[in-house]
Amino acid sequence: MKISGNSKAQAAMEFLMTYGWAILVVLAAIAALAYFGVLSPAKFLPEKCILEPGFLCEGHKVETSKITLVLANTVEGKTVTVNSITVGSCSSAFSTELIGGGASTSFVIGGTCSNGAVKDRYKGDITIGYTEKNTNLTKTMYGSLNSKVE
Repeated sequence: MKISGNSKAQAAMEFLMTYGWAILVVLAAIAALAYFGVLSPAKFLPEKCILEPGFLCEGHKVETSKITLVLANTVEGKTVTVNSITVGSCSSAFSTELIGGGASTSFVIGGTCSNGAVKDRYKGDITIGYTEKNTNLTKTMYGSLNSKVE
């Protein structure tokens, strides 16, 4: 019995099928790692607290029911009164003066809000309502907070 030219086609097909199954297994492994959060980029992001120019976020701490921000007014000679701070679902009212170029002040926001479980990643938008002392204008400043829950 004579073998025709189909043997080359069969060898090529077996070669492609072998590599196809190997690639499929690798893709399934990557999908499983991504599904279970091993490849989650949020776990590798640095902690940061960013505000618009004029305010400086010198420190922050996110707990399960409250958030603490340490803020400073960086504009020399300008005094502002912080009226309210909202971070994600946490909010609190204040009446605290921040003197321009002065020392930092600690603000505790919330107390009853839910920020997730300990060791979880937390990301929230910061909204600060304040009044400029010399002009008596009420303004709003925005920022973002990315941290882990302690």
